[in-house]
Amino acid sequence: MKTNQIIILLGVLGTTFPAAAFDFGKIDLNKAIETVKKVQKANTDINEPQEITLGQGIAGSLLGAAPLLDNPPVQEYVNRVGRWLTLQTERPDLPWQFGVLDDNDVNAFSAPGGYVFITKGLLAQMNSEAELAGVLAHEISHVLRKHHLQAIKKSARTELLADLANDAIKNNGKDPRLTKLVSAGTEVYARGLDKKDEFEADRMGVVIAARGGYDPYGLPAVLQTLESLNPSDSSVALMFKTHPALADRLSVLDQEMSGQFTMEENQPDLAPRFFQALGAGKK
Repeated sequence: MKTNQIIILLGVLGTTFPAAAFDFGKIDLNKAIETVKKVQKANTDINEPQEITLGQGIAGSLLGAAPLLDNPPVQEYVNRVGRWLTLQTERPDLPWQFGVLDDNDVNAFSAPGGYVFITKGLLAQMNSEAELAGVLAHEISHVLRKHHLQAIKKSARTELLADLANDAIKNNGKDPRLTKLVSAGTEVYARGLDKKDEFEADRMGVVIAARGGYDPYGLPAVLQTLESLNPSDSSVALMFKTHPALADRLSVLDQEMSGQFTMEENQPDLAPRFFQALGAGKK
């Protein structure tokens, strides 16, 4: 990029900040070039290998907070259901990994690149394989639509521009991008995604579950069960904080599903297989 192009771009960025933040008489040209490159990268799509690498970092962070349940049969079962569902999607070749966290809290998570987790506490609230499929399909949908990636990019871009305004970008010989993105990604789970993202994942989730041959009403059934839980219970506090109200989610699904799944209403919920799998895992 030529010097005059850099000056023009910095001038455009400067319209967002006070003029004092950009003293062109003192600016370090090499630093300016590096800054422009970072701004450009923040505004470009993350490619699939980067998505997978970022997801690995976030998954590791989540596992640091709650380890995987030490129950190989249950882990294998959940992976089998999850991977079958991914075959019904447009991204079956991602390195999908599913896991049950040894955590009594009621929640489920997904990370970019195909990492999906469900807590032991949420699994205990379910009554069929169709319900499990509905929840996993919801989380798969977040990955497919790159909801977390978009939220992370938004956070990273804001941080980047703030650093630029404060002339705080430093080069210490190490590339901090991945660490910052993993940190930004982990923070997304504490504050939750936009409501529209959750509603979209609900709508897509019932479709994916139906494509997999499951009763599409598995996800609404789980939401109804969770709605009956005491909202003051600490085990559901994070889920209620980071997701839209369950009544709203059920209302949206009711509108979307009305008359749309007539042919799939008789698809099985596979409750006996679900309880057999969980029972076998207790031995």
